[in-house]
Amino acid sequence: MRTATITRNTLETQITASVNLDGTGQAKFATGVPFLEHMLDQIARHGLIDLDITANGDLHIDDHHTVEDLGITLGQAFRHAVGDKKGIRRYGHAYVPLDEALSRVVIDLSGRPGLVFNCEFTRSHVGKLEVDLFHEFFQGFVNHALVTLHIDNLAGKNAHHQVETIFKAFGRALRMAVEPDPRMGGMMPSTKGTL
Repeated sequence: MRTATITRNTLETQITASVNLDGTGQAKFATGVPFLEHMLDQIARHGLIDLDITANGDLHIDDHHTVEDLGITLGQAFRHAVGDKKGIRRYGHAYVPLDEALSRVVIDLSGRPGLVFNCEFTRSHVGKLEVDLFHEFFQGFVNHALVTLHIDNLAGKNAHHQVETIFKAFGRALRMAVEPDPRMGGMMPSTKGTL
């Protein structure tokens, strides 16, 4: 099993994230940010990645530090769990619709952080959560998972649907990228010999 648990404590947040890349989509969350938990559940369910995440953050100020630091901590846990990357597919992609909304996510477990985030949400909040914070979540993830990630919302009128298609597609793309590739054997999926 490719697993990792990371604890990250700052003056703003205290977060523990456990991941199992070879899981069954089980998820347990206690973050104080309900809509984000709903989105993290999409990663688990559609990525078949077990997630157990707890967070205590300065939510009395706003959700920013908690959401960003969750992305950072999850990225660190993912990087440790994926290991040396030998024999995996490395690349993953998914298109996911939800009613009128459609998103595409493409990931490369490249060892290089990079985020391209093309999402024009139709409103500023989903419930009480600012949609701008999803960019911060994914930026934190890629910076610490060391992956290249392209996220494009291609259609959508309902911001909830737009965000949900992004997280579902992210889960599916992660699932594809970390899958063992039987044709690779134990080889590194890079001409450089390292990722």
